[in-house]
Amino acid sequence: MKIFTKIIDLQTFVSAQKAEGRTVGFVPTMGALHEGHLSLIARSRKECGLTVASIFINPTQFNNSADFEKYPVRTEEDKKLLENAGCDVLFLPEKEEVYPPGYDGPRMDIGFLNEIMEGKFRPGHFEGVIEVVYRLFDIVKPNKAYFGLKDFQQVAVIRQMTAHFGLPVEIVPCTTIRETDGLALSSRNMRLNAGERQEALFIYHSLILARDLASKLSPAEIKAQIETLYARSSLRLEYVEIIDPKSFETLEQNWVEGAVACIVAYVGEVRLIDNMCIYSCD
Repeated sequence: MKIFTKIIDLQTFVSAQKAEGRTVGFVPTMGALHEGHLSLIARSRKECGLTVASIFINPTQFNNSADFEKYPVRTEEDKKLLENAGCDVLFLPEKEEVYPPGYDGPRMDIGFLNEIMEGKFRPGHFEGVIEVVYRLFDIVKPNKAYFGLKDFQQVAVIRQMTAHFGLPVEIVPCTTIRETDGLALSSRNMRLNAGERQEALFIYHSLILARDLASKLSPAEIKAQIETLYARSSLRLEYVEIIDPKSFETLEQNWVEGAVACIVAYVGEVRLIDNMCIYSCD
């Protein structure tokens, strides 16, 4: 695996690979890698001739500075995981390389997506996501980019950004990878102690319950039941929404195909996010 810290070196190499006819797949990460990230690498390797990953903890997408400071850094372990997974190239830049002095990022209004769920509870988060993903796309110039659907709303924002700026990148959403007991893989799981790790399973179980109830109750009724369950639990629920997967409109009385339940809850100080298709799923 080749490792580049400078944009010019990375671009020179990638351009040469493209000139030889290789399709470039890209997996942007913030490190603290797990099997979910590695599944994106595997998908890219299957579909592309060259797989590039990046590790860059982007400060502009953390609306909570304490969260940024506590984000796990495991660079040496991550390098080994990527190499063992068959990743071809790792881009490992410093902040000044990604955001040089005077850098002015893209501006766009994502509208409704900035008013609900993550947009509502993490003000400024999606602006940071747009800034860094746009910048990384401009640096790497991939043909395809791979993102996990655990961050369901983020994938929608990235798709909107790509379309808005007419970027020649295919966004490939990939299935959430879970532990054998159902917990969605997340870098934040590393911050859970053993007891909290068990408590976190409540999120997965609540999504399964929502799916089981979907044939009997309305979306609004299920949301109310889930909120009641969390009020009696050790977790602090930030939000639960049942949405149309295309419009992101909240569902109340009527179901639509592929309806998704989205949940964010705190286990101790750790904020965890998950979602699941619960109605008429493929």
